[in-house]
Amino acid sequence: MKRMLIIAAVACLFVIQLTAQEEAVATGEWLLNIDEAKQAATERGVPILMVFSGSDWCRPCIQMKQEVWDNPAFVEYAQESLALLRLDFPARKKNQLSPEQTAHNEALAEQYNPKGEFPAAVLIDPEGKEIAHFGYNSTLSAQDYVEYLKAQITQ
Repeated sequence: MKRMLIIAAVACLFVIQLTAQEEAVATGEWLLNIDEAKQAATERGVPILMVFSGSDWCRPCIQMKQEVWDNPAFVEYAQESLALLRLDFPARKKNQLSPEQTAHNEALAEQYNPKGEFPAAVLIDPEGKEIAHFGYNSTLSAQDYVEYLKAQITQ
């Protein structure tokens, strides 16, 4: 009986996690895993925007999040047109990622951000081919970034 309860609890947690991931994709929220992002991008027929950031130490990363990624113009565009993948590299111990998440992020950084630029945004197709690579420019608005992404996707 106890074993059946444990199995049922694990199954419920799995269903809850899948539901949360599906909701995140549908609402344009940021995913944390490349496989989930590729699946979402393939299902929706959209590219993936990977963002490399240092959320607790990189001032331009924090500014880009506040001014671009959290801006309603970008959020609305992303919900319809992108699968979002956040790859964070926090410095503070209290914000430390799991060893698995750290390894995942580092592997993607080696492939798509070998120069270690922060912040860096990389637009890729669902198969992983790079379309565009860009950083933060404080003179550009969220709408400017949206227009840039639209132009890159339609090329």
